[in-house]
Amino acid sequence: MTAPAGALVSPVDERLPVRRLVPLACQHLLAGVAAPVSSVVLIATTLGLSPARTASLLSATLMLCGVGALLQSLGVRALRVGARLPFLMLPGGAAVAIFLQTAREYGPATASGSVLVAAAFLLCVVPFYGRLVRLFPPLVMGTTVVLIGINMIKVTAPMVASGPGLGFATLGVTGLLLLVLRGVWRQSAVLLGLAGGTLLAVLTGTGLHVAHGGAFALPEPFPYGTPHLDPLAAVPLLVFALASLAEATGQTVLNSEAVGRAPDPGRDVPRIARADALVSLGSGVFGTSLMVTSAENIGIVQLTRVRSRFVTAAAGVLLIACGLLAPLTRVLAAVPEPVVGAAGLVIYAVIAVMGFGMLSRTDLAHGTDSVVIALALVVGMLPIVQPGMYAGLPSWARTLFGSGVAAGAIAAVVLCAVFRALGPRVTAARDAPGAPSSDASP
Repeated sequence: MTAPAGALVSPVDERLPVRRLVPLACQHLLAGVAAPVSSVVLIATTLGLSPARTASLLSATLMLCGVGALLQSLGVRALRVGARLPFLMLPGGAAVAIFLQTAREYGPATASGSVLVAAAFLLCVVPFYGRLVRLFPPLVMGTTVVLIGINMIKVTAPMVASGPGLGFATLGVTGLLLLVLRGVWRQSAVLLGLAGGTLLAVLTGTGLHVAHGGAFALPEPFPYGTPHLDPLAAVPLLVFALASLAEATGQTVLNSEAVGRAPDPGRDVPRIARADALVSLGSGVFGTSLMVTSAENIGIVQLTRVRSRFVTAAAGVLLIACGLLAPLTRVLAAVPEPVVGAAGLVIYAVIAVMGFGMLSRTDLAHGTDSVVIALALVVGMLPIVQPGMYAGLPSWARTLFGSGVAAGAIAAVVLCAVFRALGPRVTAARDAPGAPSSDASP
């Protein structure tokens, strides 16, 4: 329904002509495509997937990203799904790390089942958003993110060791690109580093194994067989799903302010979470990690001054089209293992640094917060540095405590709640993100 002549249209609801819409959508595509490509290549290389199955997984992930962008940008009012803001939806770096950790410990079928469990769990807890988000202040989220980054650096390092010359060359190319590029191109530095490393591999005689097939292909559901639902193995992803509510709160405020709309987390965050959960159910079916709404593209909104949500909707259409182009996904799936490992080191190191950034917002000068962080890191690091530490425990306890991410995150939540309830009082305002609990109608 078009607005009456002379009526004011909010910048976020502006409809652009196609000649402007397509170039702007391509910019958002460049900002968003690096995450699905790098995450799928990491998953495929870590799990030893064939080139054909890797291409299918990449196709599914790109299409899910496109569907997510459409849901968040256009929304479904009747279902209260989607924020109707210029968001992209991408595989979260931390979610990919947890997915891989689960797959390595319990098998990819259990990892896919964990994604389904976490997505369904997120749908169920959305009505309690206002209460749950307070369990994940920067102290808890920062500790969890640091553990995720460290754990996955340990997993990714052997991939670089399989071809250290090529791996370190890729690291050098990626670092140089991060130094010299600006704007949207800098956001694609990891993807361009993958391309540069692959080119170096070709020039040095490393063979690329590209699968064969037609021009268009649909992704394959259940690539690891029937998903195995194991609630204990899913604990790390359940914790991540809860923590994503706190992250979505900040992103909603940031995006709303960028497009000139009054922030309303109580209304928008539950709608964002529902869209994330619905698309993540598709992720479980097609064998990839949880999908989360991302504000990576907000820099483009600020740069172009174009705030229309229809631009990111068009980028979603382009992502779906890329997923259907089988030759493109097959070429991207052929990236050599040392190149993938180098990109993974960059991604997971950045994740760890993000965690330290979150921790810097806590009151480390006060003994309570520093003790909570120290104890939670000890609990989370023990299974990483000494993997067999809990070998003598029952299977359910090994599942729960044997994952450094899950153990550290649970310890951080419990210790934070206990120390803040029973520890010494402080006069400074705490850092827990507050948010209304209602899911208001538009």
